[in-house]
Amino acid sequence: MTNKPVILRVLAGQDIEQASLHYLTEGSEALALDFIEEAEQAFRRIGRNPAIGSPRYTYELGLEGLRAWPLRRFPYLIFYIEKPDALDVWRVLHGQRDIPSWMQPSE
Repeated sequence: MTNKPVILRVLAGQDIEQASLHYLTEGSEALALDFIEEAEQAFRRIGRNPAIGSPRYTYELGLEGLRAWPLRRFPYLIFYIEKPDALDVWRVLHGQRDIPSWMQPSE
């Protein structure tokens, strides 16, 4: 099994930055670092096996190939589309967000 590179869109990077800042200011530096480490572990996992994400939002949003993978300890979902040579990460969103409004195509 080969590992596909995970490419974050600008908005996905901003999502991670905002979430880690929230955990830093509302929790602790350790909590913010735990969030970042868990996101990195999730990226490695979906890079090894892109089909593990749920296709639920493909149908809800009409975005062909869109998959979502949850973080284990944090209420966030990674939204990505598998490309032939990489994984295109669109967003990393809190599960309680209005997902359809936050998933508008960009870039």
